[in-house]
Amino acid sequence: MKKLLTAVLLLPFMANSQVQDDATMIKKLSDEILRNGRAHELLYQLTKQIGGRLAGSPQSYKAEEWGRITLEKMGADKVYLQECKVPRWVRGGKDEAIITAVDATKTSRGLDVLALGNSLGNGKPVEAEVIAIADFDELEKRKAEVKGKIVFYNAGFDPTNVKPFISYGQTGIYRRTGASRAAKYGAVGILIRSMTESVANDPHTGSMSYNDSFPKIPALAAGPRDADQLWDLSKRSSVKMAITTYGHFLPDTIGHNVIGELKGSEFPDRIITIGGHLDSWDVNEGAHDDGAGVVHTIEVMRALKAIGYKPRHTIRFVLFANEENGMRGGNKYAEEAKAKGEKHVFALESDEGGFTPRGFGVTADKAQLAKIRSWMPLLEPYGTGEISEGGGGADINPLNKTFGIPIAGFLPDPQRYFDIHHARSDVFENVNKRELLLGAVNMAGLIYLIDKYGL
Repeated sequence: MKKLLTAVLLLPFMANSQVQDDATMIKKLSDEILRNGRAHELLYQLTKQIGGRLAGSPQSYKAEEWGRITLEKMGADKVYLQECKVPRWVRGGKDEAIITAVDATKTSRGLDVLALGNSLGNGKPVEAEVIAIADFDELEKRKAEVKGKIVFYNAGFDPTNVKPFISYGQTGIYRRTGASRAAKYGAVGILIRSMTESVANDPHTGSMSYNDSFPKIPALAAGPRDADQLWDLSKRSSVKMAITTYGHFLPDTIGHNVIGELKGSEFPDRIITIGGHLDSWDVNEGAHDDGAGVVHTIEVMRALKAIGYKPRHTIRFVLFANEENGMRGGNKYAEEAKAKGEKHVFALESDEGGFTPRGFGVTADKAQLAKIRSWMPLLEPYGTGEISEGGGGADINPLNKTFGIPIAGFLPDPQRYFDIHHARSDVFENVNKRELLLGAVNMAGLIYLIDKYGL
């Protein structure tokens, strides 16, 4: 039955001889990556020798130069930098949240916290009573109580979502807009529960933004265990807290997308893009987010060159700038492509970590999605068990909006991703070499099939 189903799935697009040829080619790519893959070694260089790479930081420029040199060494036909303006937010100091009084009794109990990215602070403590809020609905009901207080949002992940990215989407609004929603009613600061189900107490940062109509109050995230304790304490007692942050913006500066190309032999003017983002938060090494996507991208290029593959289309391997707190790199890439009248046909992004491959999420029309799904039997031996409708990535979504092309996001196993996402634990040691390489195998297989058959 399984063989029959495979044949039926493949029949509309591929003859049996093609199936065998493609299986052989993908096996060749897999063998090359699993035997000789450089992704883990390159990730060590990016994380341990460069470190956190927030846009505009000295480390971000080191990473750009590393990316340029590495793409050249790995055999790109052409390597160049694409300039874009990037924001320059700096943390500026050690973020603090200290419980200073419980039921009017003085105390000094520190919480493990991080300021949210793009939040503002002047280094002066803001001390006020805490009002603990479960969600925005409760904020609206209690808005008359908010003035002059620090709002603590205890909106956690819904554990019943088997796919944690759904939970992330549901709670992300508190990180992104919670400060201005509270400032609207006179809050002087906010603290959010970190966006994770991790049992560790690591705080998780991430990008937020202000509504210019309201005061720009300091915003922090607390480690999950501290969030639990603060929630319990706030429900039993009157809690006073002092928060201190130093975040500020310097003038925008110059950043770069780092781009390598393999020139197409038949359709050099038709472009396939594959990429990940080079920047990370300042508090970690950005190993899974998105060092894994960067080295996936480079490894696919290296493997195609190593086996002597000559692509039909031009394939671009893009290390995007400033995904984390501005998305300037992805937007610039699409804008310049449109300005130059380029012909883009497909884009693939890796930005969900370097864990065991599970498949791809695809944004495409029904016929294109069906064609990609018809290739699943070729990719299943390497871990692709799902090709879901809907997917892509922050840096390639502008290509879809600009050109209407199909895009896809690599889907590794998501269950551990938010344990380390935007936290100090996102380090090289938490990336498994075998899983990382298998991700590159699946991505290389899909790029090969797209290049050969188009959509």
